[in-house]
Amino acid sequence: MNQMASIETVAEYWNRRPCNIRHSRAEVGSRAYFDEVEERKYFVEPHILAFAQFDRWKDKRVLEIGCGLGTDATNFARAGAEYTGLELSEVSLGLAKKRFDVFGLDGTFVHANAEQLTQHVRRASFDLIYSFGVIHHTPNPEAVIRQARQVIRPDGEFRLMLYAKDSWKDTMIDAGFDQPEAQSGCPIAFTYTQAEVRHLLRANDFLATEITQEHIFPYVVEKYVQYEYELQPWFAAMPREMFRALEKRFGWHMLIVAKPA
Repeated sequence: MNQMASIETVAEYWNRRPCNIRHSRAEVGSRAYFDEVEERKYFVEPHILAFAQFDRWKDKRVLEIGCGLGTDATNFARAGAEYTGLELSEVSLGLAKKRFDVFGLDGTFVHANAEQLTQHVRRASFDLIYSFGVIHHTPNPEAVIRQARQVIRPDGEFRLMLYAKDSWKDTMIDAGFDQPEAQSGCPIAFTYTQAEVRHLLRANDFLATEITQEHIFPYVVEKYVQYEYELQPWFAAMPREMFRALEKRFGWHMLIVAKPA
């Protein structure tokens, strides 16, 4: 990974293969495709549902930083949120817009660099800023946090997922057994300790109210890409309760809830 990669390099990478685009074998952009992408995403990452708390945001203004293909976006909109999605990848954004058209949902979509958020959305205008697995892929994550503080309401909530340094996956990456994303060559993927996250938020006038860790990917990758869910032998031999304890201590996904300080 080149941590000094440009924002243009990051955009090109995600345009080449948007996150989760291969979660379905159906025709890309069809109703069946979007349904299957959603089903697989929440099957593999079920903690998203409890973290996003979609139903909480009915009639609230929600900004998602990095909407991707629009899976979480769809569920915010279905729950009645006034939704705005911001996305760097034009390919991803096009599919998110298509998804809303297919399902007859209302939302606003913005093609932009989140490091320049205030150039594209109104200040102090969002009840929730939500970003799942996105901010650690930009050249200057602190700029995004700083911009988020400008557009959130004083009583708003910031929910974000960042990659955890103290995790099983980061250990495997360092040892050469894994990579940050399904597609090789990810230009930027920062990782953080919980202490680093608290400092980053505090430095930009946010207060972290909750930080937890979740998610160890347990499947044999060669089977998974064929839509077969066979556990790696070391995880298959592990009692479920033990695996869950491992996830909560060494999960790749750091789930952060913060408030304006």
